[in-house]
Amino acid sequence: MKKFIVLSLALFVLASCSLDDDRQNYRSVFLPIESVDIPDEFTLGKTYPITVSYLKPSTCHAFKEFYYLKKNNQRTVAVINYEYENNRCDTLTNKLVEATFNFVVTSNGSYIFKFWQEKDSTGEDQYLTIEVPVTN
Repeated sequence: MKKFIVLSLALFVLASCSLDDDRQNYRSVFLPIESVDIPDEFTLGKTYPITVSYLKPSTCHAFKEFYYLKKNNQRTVAVINYEYENNRCDTLTNKLVEATFNFVVTSNGSYIFKFWQEKDSTGEDQYLTIEVPVTN
């Protein structure tokens, strides 16, 4: 009898799970960075928060992570969002949201940050480029 109850309970739990839950179907999308809050200069060895602002296009978008590429003292940064496949999304207009990452200054000279903004009409990536000098 116990085996029957356990088996019945297991079948009930499995049957109640839906693999078609549209909240779980998503794709990753890059969203253009509108503005950046970054210090005018860095001090070697310190950590600084860098905050980017971007427009959230719908209620089906949620922050996922930063794309972050290091090459010498150049950093390329982009915002990646989840875009959930859901027909119950509301379009948002002018919904500016922020995301922050911490930057650790590990070398002298200047850092050049390239914040992704969009692709132009020819398909070339466009960036907001900011150079930040490092002081000792």
